Amino acid sequence: MSKNTRQVFFTILLAFAALIWGSAFVAQSIGAQLVGPFTFLALRSWIAVVMMVMMLLYKRYILKKPSVLPHLRFDLRGGFFCALFLFLASLLQQIGIAYTSTAKAGFITAMYVVLVPVMTLFMGKKISKRIWFSVLLGVIGLYLLSMTGGFSLQLGDALVLICAFLFSFQILAVGRYALRTDPIVLSLLQLFFTALFSTVFMFIFEGIDIPAIKAASGSILYAGVLSSGVAYTIQTVTQRELDPTIASLTMSLESVFAALTGWIVLHQTLTTRELTGCVIMFTAIILSQLPEKRSS
Repeated sequence: MSKNTRQVFFTILLAFAALIWGSAFVAQSIGAQLVGPFTFLALRSWIAVVMMVMMLLYKRYILKKPSVLPHLRFDLRGGFFCALFLFLASLLQQIGIAYTSTAKAGFITAMYVVLVPVMTLFMGKKISKRIWFSVLLGVIGLYLLSMTGGFSLQLGDALVLICAFLFSFQILAVGRYALRTDPIVLSLLQLFFTALFSTVFMFIFEGIDIPAIKAASGSILYAGVLSSGVAYTIQTVTQRELDPTIASLTMSLESVFAALTGWIVLHQTLTTRELTGCVIMFTAIILSQLPEKRSS
């Protein structure tokens, strides 16, 4: 397989992961109406943990490629902090999605693609004028998409916006810890701690409602198996092969798929104003990921 063919293959594969993530907003929206956010997140995460364990066993005993853990304490610390941000972000997203449309949730969550490079400013990295312009476009798009009747965000939109910031911290944390550990092991530890946090709060605030869980089982399985298990694994594999710019642009398709699946499955619609906001935000996301021109 030629290099160009491999690039096309992995780009399509990552686009499939974006489709899973985007369509998962529908599953989360349906699940949010049936079970509490801690219950949904806990069950979805435990399902993903089981999948990741099976993957590691397959890698070790079938492929004969055992994972090397030279810094177990470092790995555990990385998994804990990545999970903390993922847990808080996923929780706010799951709560917020009950009060907004899947299209809005998808686009607002995708603002992490703009927020991540901005946050690196606080880590000593210079930010270009183009990135600042992308942020301005994102703010304008968010205003058109979410603001109604004055200067106030709707509850669901505000929660998902905070979720976007937390996802940004999670992405930066994963980027830091993944450099020194097996990415599959890091994903497993992250999902394990997320499941653990969610389970504790589930028992404290929600309890176990078997009939509700059965009613939401389809959504939970979809989010656990496909969104958490399959899609995160695809991301890990494909980002070893793709240029970061191509990968980021491809993953941002999650927003488009969230809007499309919300329209197809839940019959949700966007007004002209909201659609304009989506287009502007999507433009900001793409613009923020374009490579800088190198001076000759």
